[in-house]
Amino acid sequence: MDYKSTLNLPKTDFPMRGNLPKNEPKRYGRWFEERVYERMKANREGAEFFTLHDGPPYANGKIHIGHALNKVLKDIIVKDNYFQGRAVRFTPGWDCHGLPIEQQVEKKLGKAKKEQLPKTKIRQLCREHAAKFVEVQKEGFKALGVIADWEKPYITMDYRFEANIYRTLCDVAQKGLLVERNKPVYWSWAERTALAEAEVEYEEKEDYSIYVAFELGDKAKEKLGHPEAAAIVIWTTTPWTLPANVGISLNPDEMYVLTRDGYIVAEKLFDTLAESGVVEGPIEMRIPARDLEGMIAINPLNGRPSRIVLGEHVLMENGTGAVHTAPGHGEDDYRVGLVNDLDVVMPVDEEGKYDETVVRLGLLPEPEKFVGMHIFEANEEIVKLLGKALLKVEKFTHSYPHCWRSHTPLIFRATKQWFISVDGTPEGERKSLREIALEEIDRTKFYPEWGRNRLTSMVEGRPDWCISRQRDWGVPIAFFRDKKTGKVILDEKVLNFVAMIFEMKGCDAWYEMSVEELLYPGSGYDPKDLEKVMDILDVWFDSGSTWNAVLKSRNYDAGKFPADLYLEGSDQHRGWFQSSLLLGCAVEHKAPYKAILTHGFTVDEKGEKMSKSKGNVVAPDEVAKKYGSEILRLWVAMSEYKSDLKISDAILKQVAENYRKIRNTFRFLLANVDDLERLVSTSEMGELDRWIVAKAAEVFAQMRKSFDEYDFSKGFHQLNNFLTNELSGIYLDITKDRLYCDETDGPTRRSSQTAMAMVARALLPLVAPVLTYTADELLEYAPAVIKGEARDVFDLLYTPLPAVEVTMDEAYMTAAREAFFEIVDRLKKEGVIKQTLELGLVTESEKLGVLDPKDAEDWFVVSEITHQSGSETLGEFEVEGDTFVIVRASGHKCPRCWRFAAPEEDALCERCAKVLNV
Repeated sequence: MDYKSTLNLPKTDFPMRGNLPKNEPKRYGRWFEERVYERMKANREGAEFFTLHDGPPYANGKIHIGHALNKVLKDIIVKDNYFQGRAVRFTPGWDCHGLPIEQQVEKKLGKAKKEQLPKTKIRQLCREHAAKFVEVQKEGFKALGVIADWEKPYITMDYRFEANIYRTLCDVAQKGLLVERNKPVYWSWAERTALAEAEVEYEEKEDYSIYVAFELGDKAKEKLGHPEAAAIVIWTTTPWTLPANVGISLNPDEMYVLTRDGYIVAEKLFDTLAESGVVEGPIEMRIPARDLEGMIAINPLNGRPSRIVLGEHVLMENGTGAVHTAPGHGEDDYRVGLVNDLDVVMPVDEEGKYDETVVRLGLLPEPEKFVGMHIFEANEEIVKLLGKALLKVEKFTHSYPHCWRSHTPLIFRATKQWFISVDGTPEGERKSLREIALEEIDRTKFYPEWGRNRLTSMVEGRPDWCISRQRDWGVPIAFFRDKKTGKVILDEKVLNFVAMIFEMKGCDAWYEMSVEELLYPGSGYDPKDLEKVMDILDVWFDSGSTWNAVLKSRNYDAGKFPADLYLEGSDQHRGWFQSSLLLGCAVEHKAPYKAILTHGFTVDEKGEKMSKSKGNVVAPDEVAKKYGSEILRLWVAMSEYKSDLKISDAILKQVAENYRKIRNTFRFLLANVDDLERLVSTSEMGELDRWIVAKAAEVFAQMRKSFDEYDFSKGFHQLNNFLTNELSGIYLDITKDRLYCDETDGPTRRSSQTAMAMVARALLPLVAPVLTYTADELLEYAPAVIKGEARDVFDLLYTPLPAVEVTMDEAYMTAAREAFFEIVDRLKKEGVIKQTLELGLVTESEKLGVLDPKDAEDWFVVSEITHQSGSETLGEFEVEGDTFVIVRASGHKCPRCWRFAAPEEDALCERCAKVLNV
């Protein structure tokens, strides 16, 4: 007789293979057509809020794997909160102003043609470029299964958004933190604009290292009692800044020495300088720095006076202890110059070339030949001009600041710029902006925790924030200046009127409309007396103020202020996290976020940065076409994202294997509960079924804890261990006999089916944030005992498994099973047996006795467990003093269930005979 038809074989239409690349786009399309984001909002109306505020990527080019990592991680976190029952908001955004977009437009036009176009035309082309890539990137993110408010994203070039960026600027001004001053800033001569610290990258650069003697003036020599020869020695790596020298800084607490050859250097550095041949000993005189203060040295390049001043910034780590000081070319120089009233000399134009100042002030010999010469080209000429004053010259390679876009070396250049004063005190506060920001960092949660120290050190040491740029594409610093007094008009009605115009016409109006049209009619000012400030805002100001334009305004349904979470790459401690913090603290006196999460960067499997030239670029759309976006999403979740994330085809294949394991585990569960209509109560369940439910509850609670700490990698590692070891490795294996061979409606079978349904039902909302597509597909095939009232995945809600009492000693039973299978593996290799059902166990173990006899047999997948047997002994093992003897089963093979429990050859075992009623 063919007994196959009498078995309860697994039954489900849920496909073994997902065919993800083909099927995902259809399902995603349906989600967006059905506006599931709006449904998610409606489903959680009145629930506790979770707000993730999206850091805006540049609307410039297709999405890359770093974009995919970032947006998928955000999507996972938002959905994880949703499936826990919270009301979530995820309003995606795009940064649309700034240099990267303007550069692309310039690239298309060519620099010469761009310079001939009016500003309004350039801005129009930038707007069109950004609008195009907002759509390109939006479709790229949607293809990854990211659910967000795609119908109403925030776009920083929208008119109302531009108005709110400008309003934030006005708020900063009203708080008394906006200052305009002539100060050295990072300057990109290639892009002809100032840069903020966040726009600076460090690359290797070859430079001069020169030691130059500045002869003391006659009065200074007399005062020292050394009228013949005495020169103070400076060290610099930027010969081109020497024409602008106005001072020499010494450390106020250090001792300086005059050498036999007439040179003055710091005592602590004398030995090093003597060894390298810069000066010769012995020391003739020791001089406290304070005795040298105010003396005049002579610049050997131009004969101009250079005053000796004191500065705490002078270190004894290298150089000479005497620092060449040009306030127009350095932050420390500028600060010490302010204290000592040194002139700010700036002979370099916006293109990094010497201008007429070198002629007017006589900063170089034959200065006319230097006008129009690039400063880096002038280095060699200046070194030659130093003559005998040049004590030593060599070249070296070091890390040097470069422009983040053009990758050209930067310079420090004093220009009139707008700054947010970090040491200023916002109106209504007693503490400085820096102090408020540092206190808010203390209140913020950081994932990982090391981010706190990183952001703290950056805020502690940062200079004032230069927010002005001399470019075309950005939100203008739309203030009026009185032509006669130079004073900027910060009248509230005037500012509000400009903001209102921006809201209606966009900030292009600043360039298209006259002063008269832009000026509030009742302001009391004469338009003829006013001129426009034509600088634009640093793009970091745009993104740094998004909390105001998105969360605080009523223009978006984007959640609550402050946001629960900001999430970006680890480079944003110096970028978005910091700019948002400073503006939040300036205007609201608080951080715009409660927590910060940072992730690393994507690299190839060798840990190398991706580049087209290396051929190691992994594009998200290619991954989706080959493997499906579910695999990319699982890669994000399984990666340790706190450090750099490796990705390659080989790594994705491993992830795909993990996906198949999860998918097929779910498929097995579905297939075996197909005919289950109602769950058995846990009190009626068998011990093994209670054990797997209790084990699942324990693992799912651990996963939940990991997910709550945003440690998805740890959570999925815990899940994989459970699926491999307890669920698939033990439980699904040991229950096959009862599922397939027991009576269809028998209590043992229904108990195991209930356990499987409970595990599947609890696990679905746990994995749904990551594998949303798969969970949704699964629900289409799931029976009502798993699906409940849910129409699709977006109706799921995570409910922890109930507490279940288990009497079985899991550690003991697991140890016994492992010891048993170790011997079984040997028996199979030796050809003694083909399957464990041929075996029986003989033991007096009391711990095994708590199990139902059939449960005990199933745990080892053997046909009998007895206290004694006359059968052949095949092996023996011991657990906690209990002896287990492996023997051949005494019964015959049942043709239906294959257990060796039949009374005679070809006869059914007692259980199977009862099921078939024979």
